[in-house]
Amino acid sequence: PSMLYTWLSAVAGGIVVLCVSLKIFLPYFWEDLIFFLRRKRSKATVKKWAKNGILSLIDLFMQRAEKNPHKPFLNYEGTVYTYQDVDRRSNRVAQAFLRYGNLKKGDTVALLMGNGPDFIHVWFGLAKLGFVVAFLNINIHSRSLLHCINTCSAKALVIGEDCLGSIEKEFILNLLENNVAVWLMSTSSPSQHVHTLPDKLDKVSDNPVPFHLRAVADTRNTALYIFTSGSTGFPKAAIITHRRTLVVSLVFAQCGAASQDVMYVTLPLYHISASLLGIGGCIQLGATCVLKKKFSARQFWNDCRKYNVTMFLYIGELCRYLCNQACKEEDRVHQVRIALGNGIRPSVWKEFLMRFGPIKIFEFYGSTEGNLSFLNYTNKIGAVGRAGIFSKFLYSFELLKYDIWKQELIKDENGRCNKAPTGKPGLLVFRVTEDAPFSGYAGNKEASEKKLLRNVFVEGDVYLDTGDLLVMDEDGFLYFSDRVGDTFRWKGENVATSEVAEIIGMMDFVQEVNVYGVSIKNYEGRTGMAAIVLKRYHTFNGERLYKHVEDFLPSYAQPRFVRIMDVMQITATFKHQKIHLANEGFNPEIISEPLYFMYEPARSYIPLTREIYQKVLSGEIRL
Repeated sequence: PSMLYTWLSAVAGGIVVLCVSLKIFLPYFWEDLIFFLRRKRSKATVKKWAKNGILSLIDLFMQRAEKNPHKPFLNYEGTVYTYQDVDRRSNRVAQAFLRYGNLKKGDTVALLMGNGPDFIHVWFGLAKLGFVVAFLNINIHSRSLLHCINTCSAKALVIGEDCLGSIEKEFILNLLENNVAVWLMSTSSPSQHVHTLPDKLDKVSDNPVPFHLRAVADTRNTALYIFTSGSTGFPKAAIITHRRTLVVSLVFAQCGAASQDVMYVTLPLYHISASLLGIGGCIQLGATCVLKKKFSARQFWNDCRKYNVTMFLYIGELCRYLCNQACKEEDRVHQVRIALGNGIRPSVWKEFLMRFGPIKIFEFYGSTEGNLSFLNYTNKIGAVGRAGIFSKFLYSFELLKYDIWKQELIKDENGRCNKAPTGKPGLLVFRVTEDAPFSGYAGNKEASEKKLLRNVFVEGDVYLDTGDLLVMDEDGFLYFSDRVGDTFRWKGENVATSEVAEIIGMMDFVQEVNVYGVSIKNYEGRTGMAAIVLKRYHTFNGERLYKHVEDFLPSYAQPRFVRIMDVMQITATFKHQKIHLANEGFNPEIISEPLYFMYEPARSYIPLTREIYQKVLSGEIRL
């Protein structure tokens, strides 16, 4: 017994020493290990699904519907649709297209529909016939829509009832002339050649269509086309494989979500976050989705309380909009425990937690077309991910030295790239491998190839160029620095727009800020300009802003111009638009909104008059 006691004491002492050592030298060891095991389990789950014949998201949905038919799947404006309800309704869509559609397995059908149960019914119904489904942004107009439809070679287009008013007759005629069938979610049609879907759903059964129609031969085959934002030109159709739909559906599970959770989806379903992270995540968990037609900051928390929401998706400035709402006593009265998304700024993150309670925010880094992603599983404020001690077993990435002024990689004498040092911005690239393939863009081989970097370190290696600059600190946390092209150079220094926006956003009169660079004749580079939306009942204070940027920013990063806007221009996914603002510059003859100029003799931002504008252009006032 005494020897056993001695042995147990030694073991216990060793465990204590080990735990203390890990806490000191590897403080995130346990979090790294748990996340690593969750990722490995996700990978094993996909393989297990394949062995059981689940090769697509629709396969997984149908299994869930068979296992828990009466479990609520969608809650839309108070109406509940069970897994069985959605399964049967989507069967009707499949039967209708099978009877009236004149399409074959593998054809592409585009959806132009807003959020609602019909989006899910049509998407799933088309998938049950083995069609590739293309999600179209409902905010783009005829020319871009035609481009999108042509890019993915769509044989048919389904237009939601809420989108009919924005569609021009000439657009539909153009589609018909090009043999693209048009289906409307309406009982009335403007032409005998345009199909109506709701009336046909009543004429067909809700029995399942034959399995062979949806059978997936290879998980690398295309399931969806999801379009990029088009911020650098026309939208590009990112190819989403069946395997990727399943992999993305597992992300919420890696955050600790479970089947009893209720997810709130306010983002547009044509976006990969809402469709695959949101709807796909609910399917994987067997959970319930509260689907919103459109995001509303005023209704957000009331909905969360009303429907017992436990997790939600965010993107871009969504969390800032929630923080901008008037404080209420019941701000912390809710059951939300998980928020997953990307684009929340550190200052907003802190304010959000202080105001709405200890919600676990899982910030992630990823893109529609990307082959890999990061997840900040430690909830460290500001980080978009972490390269923990087990990360090398999960993904292969590098941060490369990048010349922001020349807009090119810095290479050695052998033409190879160099890794960015710790603490310095570098171009994020992901290794392209068999386990992490890049599927590219439909109908655009040139754009697909442009995203790839070859022979980066050794002959034959291939990396995906994300186009983003990230920084990794000494602890392995990754932080978004800027988008290549958004960062600009002034006075020989690089200026990260996100950092400047973060500083200006600290001012109490600033509700929203968008920073960008503007060109000035006879000056190299671009100087900073900030578009600001003021908080309600607040006025712009040029003296205070001058002192603030002087205290917190180096001189080259201090915006020389300010534009006051009533509403900030954003994309449908709550990201700031910069190109249009940068092109307009700071010309008071073009811009009707208030403009201000950083005037050092007055130590203030003063109104930018036409006289000052001409003096800046002529060089009489030096910047």
